[in-house]
Amino acid sequence: MSEQSNFTHLNAAQLAEKLPDEHFVVVDIRDANTFSQGRIPGAIHLTNDNISDFLRDADFDKPTVVCCYHGISSQPAAEYLHSLDFTEVYSLDGGYVQWQQLYPEQVER
Repeated sequence: MSEQSNFTHLNAAQLAEKLPDEHFVVVDIRDANTFSQGRIPGAIHLTNDNISDFLRDADFDKPTVVCCYHGISSQPAAEYLHSLDFTEVYSLDGGYVQWQQLYPEQVER
Protein backbone atom coordinates (compact mmCIF):
# COMPACT_ATOMS: atom_id res chain seq x y z
CA MET A 1 0.00 0.00 0.00
CA SER A 2 1.37 3.43 -0.90
CA GLU A 3 2.07 6.06 1.69
CA GLN A 4 -0.41 8.92 1.98
CA SER A 5 1.05 12.19 0.68
CA ASN A 6 0.67 15.40 2.63
CA PHE A 7 -0.14 17.53 -0.40
CA THR A 8 -3.04 17.63 -2.83
CA HIS A 9 -2.87 17.12 -6.58
CA LEU A 10 -4.33 19.92 -8.65
CA ASN A 11 -4.78 20.06 -12.42
CA ALA A 12 -4.48 23.11 -14.67
CA ALA A 13 -8.26 23.65 -14.87
CA GLN A 14 -8.56 23.60 -11.09
CA LEU A 15 -5.69 26.06 -10.78
CA ALA A 16 -7.21 28.36 -13.42
CA GLU A 17 -10.36 28.48 -11.27
CA LYS A 18 -8.42 29.25 -8.10
CA LEU A 19 -5.79 31.61 -9.52
CA PRO A 20 -7.95 34.76 -9.43
CA ASP A 21 -8.13 34.25 -5.66
CA GLU A 22 -5.17 36.30 -4.46
CA HIS A 23 -4.66 33.98 -1.51
CA PHE A 24 -2.97 31.40 -3.75
CA VAL A 25 0.81 31.38 -4.12
CA VAL A 26 2.34 29.62 -7.14
CA VAL A 27 5.99 28.60 -6.90
CA ASP A 28 7.77 27.40 -10.03
CA ILE A 29 10.79 25.14 -9.59
CA ARG A 30 11.88 24.93 -13.24
CA ASP A 31 15.27 26.26 -14.31
CA ALA A 32 15.80 30.02 -14.62
CA ASN A 33 15.99 30.06 -18.43
CA THR A 34 12.73 28.19 -18.89
CA PHE A 35 11.03 30.23 -16.18
CA SER A 36 12.05 33.47 -17.92
CA GLN A 37 10.53 32.24 -21.21
CA GLY A 38 7.07 31.80 -19.70
CA ARG A 39 5.28 31.06 -16.45
CA ILE A 40 1.92 30.97 -14.76
CA PRO A 41 0.87 34.55 -13.93
CA GLY A 42 2.25 35.67 -10.59
CA ALA A 43 4.47 32.60 -10.16
CA ILE A 44 7.52 32.92 -7.93
CA HIS A 45 10.69 31.28 -9.19
CA LEU A 46 11.84 29.02 -6.36
CA THR A 47 15.37 27.63 -6.38
CA ASN A 48 17.87 26.22 -3.90
CA ASP A 49 19.53 29.65 -3.98
CA ASN A 50 16.47 31.66 -2.92
CA ILE A 51 14.44 29.21 -0.82
CA SER A 52 15.67 30.67 2.48
CA ASP A 53 14.47 34.15 1.40
CA PHE A 54 11.17 32.67 0.25
CA LEU A 55 10.69 30.85 3.56
CA ARG A 56 11.55 33.95 5.60
CA ASP A 57 8.82 35.96 3.86
CA ALA A 58 6.27 33.18 3.23
CA ASP A 59 2.79 33.00 4.69
CA PHE A 60 2.67 29.34 5.71
CA ASP A 61 -1.13 29.45 5.86
CA LYS A 62 -1.61 30.56 2.25
CA PRO A 63 -2.46 27.79 -0.20
CA THR A 64 0.76 27.12 -2.14
CA VAL A 65 0.91 25.44 -5.54
CA VAL A 66 4.20 23.91 -6.74
CA CYS A 67 4.75 23.87 -10.50
CA CYS A 68 7.48 22.09 -12.47
CA TYR A 69 7.70 20.93 -16.09
CA HIS A 70 5.33 17.94 -16.10
CA GLY A 71 4.09 17.55 -12.51
CA ILE A 72 6.69 15.03 -11.37
CA SER A 73 9.38 17.08 -9.59
CA SER A 74 6.70 19.24 -7.98
CA GLN A 75 5.51 16.30 -5.88
CA PRO A 76 8.59 15.90 -3.65
CA ALA A 77 8.89 19.71 -3.55
CA ALA A 78 5.28 19.96 -2.34
CA GLU A 79 5.97 17.26 0.23
CA TYR A 80 9.04 19.23 1.38
CA LEU A 81 7.05 22.46 1.82
CA HIS A 82 4.46 20.55 3.82
CA SER A 83 7.24 19.19 6.04
CA LEU A 84 8.21 22.83 6.75
CA ASP A 85 4.68 23.43 8.11
CA PHE A 86 2.97 24.91 5.07
CA THR A 87 -0.64 24.05 5.85
CA GLU A 88 -2.11 23.72 2.33
CA VAL A 89 0.23 22.55 -0.44
CA TYR A 90 -0.63 21.44 -3.98
CA SER A 91 1.35 19.81 -6.78
CA LEU A 92 0.29 20.89 -10.27
CA ASP A 93 -0.44 17.74 -12.29
CA GLY A 94 0.82 18.10 -15.85
CA GLY A 95 3.00 21.01 -14.73
CA TYR A 96 3.72 24.09 -16.76
CA VAL A 97 3.57 22.12 -20.01
CA GLN A 98 -0.11 21.33 -19.45
CA TRP A 99 -0.82 24.89 -18.31
CA GLN A 100 0.78 26.33 -21.46
CA GLN A 101 -1.20 23.95 -23.70
CA LEU A 102 -4.56 24.69 -22.06
CA TYR A 103 -4.10 28.39 -21.27
CA PRO A 104 -1.64 29.89 -23.77
CA GLU A 105 -3.28 33.30 -23.31
CA GLN A 106 -2.43 33.13 -19.58
CA VAL A 107 1.33 32.80 -19.92
CA GLU A 108 3.33 35.54 -18.28
CA ARG A 109 6.65 36.45 -19.86
